[in-house]
Amino acid sequence: MNDKAAERPFQLAVVREMVEAGWEEISPSGYDRALALYPAELLAWLRQTQPDAVERLTKFYSNQTDTMILKRIAREMDKRGALDVLRRGIKDRGVKLWLCAFRPDHGLNPDTLARYEANRMRVAQEVSYSPYAREGYNPRLDLVLFVNGIPVATLELKSEFKQAIENAKRQYKFDRPPKDKKTRKDEPLLAFKRRALVHFAVSQEEVWMTTRLAAKDTFFLPFNRGNDGAAGNPPNEHGYATDYLWKRVFQPDAWLNILHRFVHLEIKKEDDGTVKETMIFPRFHQWEAVTKIVGEVRRERAGHRYLIQHSAGSGKSNSIAWTAHQLASLHSTGNERVFDSVIVITDRTVLDDQLQETIYQFEHKDGVVVRVNREDGEGSKSEQLAQALERSARIIIVTIQTFPYVLDLIQQRSGLKGRKFAVIADEAHSSQTGTTASKLRQVLLAEQIAEGEDLSAEDVLNASLAARGPNDNISYLAFTATPKAKTLELFGRPPDPDQPAGPDNVPEAFHVYTMQQAIEEGFILDVLRKYTTYETAFEIEQKATAPDEEVDKTRGAARIYQWAKLHPYNIEQKVQVIIEHFRQHVAHLLNGQAKAMVVTDSRKAAVRYKLAFDKYVADQAYEGISAMIAISGDVIDPDSGPEPFNERNMNPGLRGRDMREAFDTPDYQVMIVANKFQTGFDQPKLCAMYVDKKLHGVDCVQTLSRLNRT
Repeated sequence: MNDKAAERPFQLAVVREMVEAGWEEISPSGYDRALALYPAELLAWLRQTQPDAVERLTKFYSNQTDTMILKRIAREMDKRGALDVLRRGIKDRGVKLWLCAFRPDHGLNPDTLARYEANRMRVAQEVSYSPYAREGYNPRLDLVLFVNGIPVATLELKSEFKQAIENAKRQYKFDRPPKDKKTRKDEPLLAFKRRALVHFAVSQEEVWMTTRLAAKDTFFLPFNRGNDGAAGNPPNEHGYATDYLWKRVFQPDAWLNILHRFVHLEIKKEDDGTVKETMIFPRFHQWEAVTKIVGEVRRERAGHRYLIQHSAGSGKSNSIAWTAHQLASLHSTGNERVFDSVIVITDRTVLDDQLQETIYQFEHKDGVVVRVNREDGEGSKSEQLAQALERSARIIIVTIQTFPYVLDLIQQRSGLKGRKFAVIADEAHSSQTGTTASKLRQVLLAEQIAEGEDLSAEDVLNASLAARGPNDNISYLAFTATPKAKTLELFGRPPDPDQPAGPDNVPEAFHVYTMQQAIEEGFILDVLRKYTTYETAFEIEQKATAPDEEVDKTRGAARIYQWAKLHPYNIEQKVQVIIEHFRQHVAHLLNGQAKAMVVTDSRKAAVRYKLAFDKYVADQAYEGISAMIAISGDVIDPDSGPEPFNERNMNPGLRGRDMREAFDTPDYQVMIVANKFQTGFDQPKLCAMYVDKKLHGVDCVQTLSRLNRT
């Protein structure tokens, strides 16, 4: 039996179950290869849902109406992309044509609901798609999914045998080129963003996807559920392990919601001025988490808490953006808005920008997202914040420093009483230290946090809730990779009564994407695989430089002392070890762009490291290695100098730039920190970390996780 014959039962089963879920199978012969559309379905949709618009165009085109409409739609898709046309339709001769109807936020308008229910969800098998087919070349796709005659997804299926999923990927890479190899013209169905938005490689055990076919350079992402915290999918006693794809993701309502509220085009301007476009399709855990949150909030209404425990590498920024947008427009089954405003707590400019850009694609209007910047941390109320809350701005972004004042405003302003809010907390913040921490501690009445300790975003959120108690009008959603015990206590939920209770019966996260799964799927690195102690480093260095060398006992003891038994206050010796190790083993990585972080146990230690670092580099006349220090406030250290030390006077090369941006440039190779930037700092060029501090529990995981970005 050949491979195709082995795949046939699998393919038929997939189509049969899709039809049972609400899809309709259509013949592949009706597909127009040149237009990359299914004309009969598209024209039937237009005539059923917009007969007046078609009639107006008929007055212009007469018996050429169908041909002219199809050509116009194809041209618009070639120009704008299928996603934009699906969402915003087209205009022809001043006549608006909608190509898809998405579920309205509420059911108050029966006409929009009827148009939504008229969407034509179709699947075709063995689709010959190339307009350049010739003798010996007529490629076919196993499955193509259509919405109202517009192809939105393709699938290659492989029956499970050795390397099945790799064979499916290989078929896309080498047998499904986005350009015809002979004519070098675009294959319209497969060309990026012009028609199909996503391509799935599917076996009976795994699913992978890509949104851009690029021949051998095609990059696939896993679209698997996870298997007991690891990669892959769990066994399925009642069917295929991958049937969640067509039973849940392709369920018609779910699939239309993905096209409506998840898929978006990310546009980034590179340093060289070029523009890079990426079609973002949710990974499975992102789709599942957001969908589960929205469903549960619709059922429970306001006043509940949700902990979303997603590892670094999970794509939290997009998950938060999707959650915020969908909650901001969420209506109950009684057609009432569940929340007046959604408040997102973040200190990350990248998330602010991402929210703005992503939501603009869904809504195509400004003002949906409001950023509130407080000029001070005192108790005076920000009018900007008050106005945003009182006018029920859809999404309001605030900093963690501002958050306690948000709660006070909600509780104290008469105009806000009775309003309902969703608060989404992004864990990725730098810690609050010095004066900022003292002020926040006063506002929060956070006696449980000892004076002198740094306040993380998680601490501020936990203390805010503990100090003010529950509020039936506010729902809290905390996105964190490594929740502290207090966070689990405040945000976790009782274990599922239908599942076996854990050993401690402790509260659980609402949704989990584990670090193990992120590592196994290749989104982050396993940092501990590269962990090395001073003792081990010394032994490796000794063997590499002089494996058979006999040394004087005194000289040998001194050398061991320098590498393995450094006194904790002998900063100069530690700096020498760090710089030499970085130069010899790290600096050449990433084509010479590698960065490193030095983690110290206090701000004073960081100051002394920075001074010793600069002195050693100058003494050795080394070029191309410079250190930045990241500390909060002023540090008084009379033994090092009479004046206070701070980021401004110790980093003259910053020249007013943001530290994160400056560190990303060739101006700096090493960052010396004391608490700051140990959480919420995403720098993929960070290749090494030198730790001179005891790390425990969550702090240890969060600190070492700065290194796990790919």
